[in-house]
Amino acid sequence: MTTKFGRICLMVLDSAGIGEMPDAAAWGDAGAHTLGHIFESRRVNLPNLQAMGIGNITPLKGLAAVEHPTGSFGKCTLKSDGKDTTTGHWEMAGIILKTGFPTFPDGFPPRIIHEFVAKTSVPGVLGNYPASGTEIIKELGEEHIRTGKPIVYTSADSVFQIAAHEYIVPIDRLYEICEIARNILRGDDEVARVIARPFLGENAANFKRTENRHDYAVPPPSDNLLPLLKNAGLDVVCIGKIASIYNGMGVTQDLSAKNNEQTIDQTINALNADSTGLIFSNLVDFDMLYGHRRDTEGYAKALEHFDSRLPEIIDALRADDLLIMTADHGNDPTKEGSDHTREYVPLVVYGKSAKAGVNLGIRQSLSDIGQTVAENFGLRIADGVSFLQELT
Repeated sequence: MTTKFGRICLMVLDSAGIGEMPDAAAWGDAGAHTLGHIFESRRVNLPNLQAMGIGNITPLKGLAAVEHPTGSFGKCTLKSDGKDTTTGHWEMAGIILKTGFPTFPDGFPPRIIHEFVAKTSVPGVLGNYPASGTEIIKELGEEHIRTGKPIVYTSADSVFQIAAHEYIVPIDRLYEICEIARNILRGDDEVARVIARPFLGENAANFKRTENRHDYAVPPPSDNLLPLLKNAGLDVVCIGKIASIYNGMGVTQDLSAKNNEQTIDQTINALNADSTGLIFSNLVDFDMLYGHRRDTEGYAKALEHFDSRLPEIIDALRADDLLIMTADHGNDPTKEGSDHTREYVPLVVYGKSAKAGVNLGIRQSLSDIGQTVAENFGLRIADGVSFLQELT
């Protein structure tokens, strides 16, 4: 097998959308523009991403396009029916969801809650409505401590989330409860993820979620990019929540990372190790800490911090490595509510031996990324138009 690049490092800046898709209004997201609105809020200093060409994708206030970008650039359409983490990441691996995962905008029906209470033997539940995770523990955390009832909530995403204080519901017990919920939520009720959301603190003033979050995802179809690479004898190194999104399928190494800083460190560690194949990481803070919480300034600072560490990532790249940076959906912090937004996502590609300055245009799907990875290693996935030849 002749490969163009020995390794491909795919980094997902979780939720960093770059403008509304044509169908955004149907999702309640008319006018959404995650990066655009952050750049309108103040000057955002991203010299390294600017040099690579992120400002060449679409106008961003205060971030001019460069005449000779060091990378190539474009944007990807989210082709699937959805705007959530699972949908976006699965699409990168060649899975197009024609029907999205079920959502529960009015909370979960009594039949689900009754079965959950009966099978877990919890004394009942609190909440059971869409909410911000940080806000619902402020609202219900003290009652949870008094009663022992776990807090169940959802969002616009297809998620069943269970929040519990680590001193009231020990971590192992919370994970057990989540596994039971995962087994209940099948068929028409098969949400994309059941998520354990433990927290600590004495009262509403200082409750804080811990990093013992754990996701229980639906297994993806087996013909996706990750097992294809693994079965071809290639490394599939996953960092952060990537392994859980694919339910461990096709993963050869799972490197723990709970936040952006740890993810960057682990990505550099992976690049410095000996491997051939895919290094796949997710920078969760953009979405979890700043998008959902509608913290525009926090998002801007996190972008600047990532940009400041980008030279370390570039330095760790071998001569035959390719770096692809993208997102999985939008989460415009200037929009009302706390939900993801239906947007195009940026595509910035860099390699020391790759062509620079190529306008990759509007890609028909995030699966174009997966098809590029697949073609590089002599493979093919079900969906996607590779841009490998444009880079070599």
